[in-house]
Formats: sequence, structure tokens, C-alpha cells
Amino acid sequence: MLSEKQRLRLALRRGEVDRPPCICPGGMMNMVTHGVMQAANVFWPAAHTDPGLMAALSAAAHDTGCFENYGVPFCMTVEVENMGAKVDLGDAVHEPRVSGYVIESVSDWKRLPPMDCARGRAAVVLEAIRLLKARGSGVPITGNLTGPVSTASSLMEPTVFYKELRKKKQDAHDFMDFVSEQLLAFGLEQLKAGADVITISDPSGTGEILGPALFAEYAVPALNKITRGLRGAFPDAGLIVHICGQMRSVFKPLAGVDCQALSFDAEVSLREAKKNLPGKAIMGNVSTFALEFAEPDKIAAMTKLCVENGADIVSPACGMGTGSPLPNVQAILETLKTAVPIPIKAEAV
Repeated sequence: MLSEKQRLRLALRRGEVDRPPCICPGGMMNMVTHGVMQAANVFWPAAHTDPGLMAALSAAAHDTGCFENYGVPFCMTVEVENMGAKVDLGDAVHEPRVSGYVIESVSDWKRLPPMDCARGRAAVVLEAIRLLKARGSGVPITGNLTGPVSTASSLMEPTVFYKELRKKKQDAHDFMDFVSEQLLAFGLEQLKAGADVITISDPSGTGEILGPALFAEYAVPALNKITRGLRGAFPDAGLIVHICGQMRSVFKPLAGVDCQALSFDAEVSLREAKKNLPGKAIMGNVSTFALEFAEPDKIAAMTKLCVENGADIVSPACGMGTGSPLPNVQAILETLKTAVPIPIKAEAV
């Protein structure tokens, strides 16, 4: 029988597996609910700043039968805080959020400090990964990066940022290059600490916001700067990219993103994604609205549909609400273990 790490590794490479793995990477795709916090007796916001608590809470999402991975952190603010943004750490219900920007224009990017991964919550994340690695299990560890567009648009007012992508192109490209370099550095440190997979989640980089032209001009090169840098240093690392929203208009440039798997929101047809992105493993996309408000039998039906539509990896479609009942979350993995036709045949390795 495959270990969880082996199954995910094969699925990312579109190899033959006994069934699709069930993961929730962390980061933007938060894997923590009230039920998980109660099971671990570890709660937000304390778990955002303490590596032992962060590792314990991530492990609880696995040990309660929700997912087949560990994943840290549980938010999208670690990188921007390290580069000077003010962050409200939230509470037991709400994730951390940016409460103060650092710059006013893409032209101000030279004022930003480079990431120092040895301090602040970046250091907490790295130590949490080391603690999870020390468990010595066959559970894959997913490190997380906030995507380059989402990071850039959290360092300054987003509406200004999007306008200046057109009005101040050279400064915007320089800004995106700087941001990508910082994210690459943080990703490399996560892999050094023991992460098996890096997931880059870029909800603000969706084609719905940028449009096809700007998506191809800014998002794809920035993502590739990160993924190719990670792959060059760690050829065996798994690489997943998640982008929210309807992606139909940008399938063509999206195919040029250098990663193993692409993860999609609930509104994306996995069957359509599979058809248009033949070189990628497809991940998704059980509705997080349903996970919070439906019943386990509905989640089971959605899980089966994801597999029927071509999901190589099954996961929540986005970040789960903390109020999502534990039986609903557990229903995804339980369905994959007991009710999905298998095996999944290899396409390529």
C-alpha cells in the first residue's frame, strides 16, 4: 500500500495511484477549523506565532482524518509582514489580515526591505516545518507561499496596484521581480527545512481581475521565476499553483506555468481544465461553501464528482471557513477511501 507521501508524489507526476490523495495545503487554502483546534487544544491566534503550536495544529488536521498532509502556515500575511506591512493576527475565527500598507506606488518598491527568513513569523513557519519533519512519518509536508500578485497587492493599495500595471509598466515589472525574489528565497528555506511540496496560492492573480494580457505579462513570469528557482535547487520538490476565480479566459497562458499541479476554485470545471491543461495534474475542488453549510452526504457526492471530472488530487476548492463541521471535512477522505472507483491509471511519469 502506498504511503501518503508516495501517493501524493505519484499523483503530482500523473503516475498510477491506488486512488487520488486528499490534501489541503495550508496557506491561503487554510486547513484549520474549530473542530481541528478543539481536537488539538490549540487555537488561533496563538498558533500563528508559536512554532510548536503551529506544528501541532497542522498535525491535528491530519490526525483527525481530514487530510493526508501537513501544511503551514494558516494565512497569507507572513511574507508581507516580513517586508513591513502591518498585520492584525485576528482571533479564533478570523485569519490574520493586512491592516497597513508599506508603499503607495509600484515606483516605491526600492523602499521595501528584503525578506529576512530568520526573524518574525517566517522563522516560526520554518521551525514548524522542522518540527513536523522530526515526526518521521510518511505524511507529506506542504510549505506555502502567497503568490506574487497577491503579495504585491498586499504591500500597497490593490486598486492603485492594478492601475499601475498598465500606467507604470517598467516600475511594475521591477516591483514584481523584487517580490518574486523574496518569495523564492522563502520557498527555498521551507524546502531546506523539510517541506516536500510548495504550494503557491495567488487569489489576486486571477484572470478575472487581470485579464488574459496582464495575466500573461505579469502573473506567469513571476510564478515561473519562483517555480523554476525552486525546481532548480530541489528537483524532487512538488510544486502546486492555486489561483482563484474562473480561469477559462487564461487557460492558454496558464499552461505555461512551470509547475506539476494546478488547483482550482469551485467555479472551474475540472473536466474543462483537464482538457485544456493536458500536461498538468489537476487538483480540486470541493466547494468550501458546501463544506461549511451542507451535510456529509452532499460532500461525498461532490468528492465523487471531482474524481469523475478528472481530479488527480482532491482538495477543498479554497480556504475553508473555521466553522466547517469536522464530519463534513472528514467526508472527503472517507469517500476517497471507500467509495471511489480505483485505480487511477498513469498518464505520464
